[in-house]
Amino acid sequence: MGPQSGDVASSRVMHGHVKWFDQTKGFGFVVADDGGPDILLHANVLRNFGQSSVADGTPLEIRVQETARGMQATEVLVIGEVAPDPDSHGDIFPGFDGDIETLQLHAARVKWFDKGKGFGFANTFGCPEDVFIHIETLRRNGFADLLPGEAICIKVAEGERGLMAVEVRSWEMAARKS
Repeated sequence: MGPQSGDVASSRVMHGHVKWFDQTKGFGFVVADDGGPDILLHANVLRNFGQSSVADGTPLEIRVQETARGMQATEVLVIGEVAPDPDSHGDIFPGFDGDIETLQLHAARVKWFDKGKGFGFANTFGCPEDVFIHIETLRRNGFADLLPGEAICIKVAEGERGLMAVEVRSWEMAARKS
């Protein structure tokens, strides 16, 4: 009898990074750190982790399984942080010089996000003011895009132009760390 999709004994944990992921197509590929064939990452596997997108180059820890069609990710265990892009223009946190680690995570919903414009807004529970989200903040935290209404957790700081997200986490990832 061959391996079943739920058979944990036939799967293994691997580390790698996102080669590319297309939210519209609903899949992408991961390159393992120790080489080998590309690993299929289906959108449903990513959604089970609590994210709708993932940025190219994002480090991942995933559970994989060999199938008749090749290696496939069956579970996302960890989405790592991406190093800041040295070519990104300007400081994306103007007016904030504090320590991000000391800020509290807040439950939030995405109001809207436009990947083409490179920014969007979210609302945190109990606060009427919009929170600005820059695309570089998303990329640093492993996201490629956000969907309206998506539940996220954010660390918020006061910037030159108002509230801004300085860290973005998936709802499920933040719940696991609590």
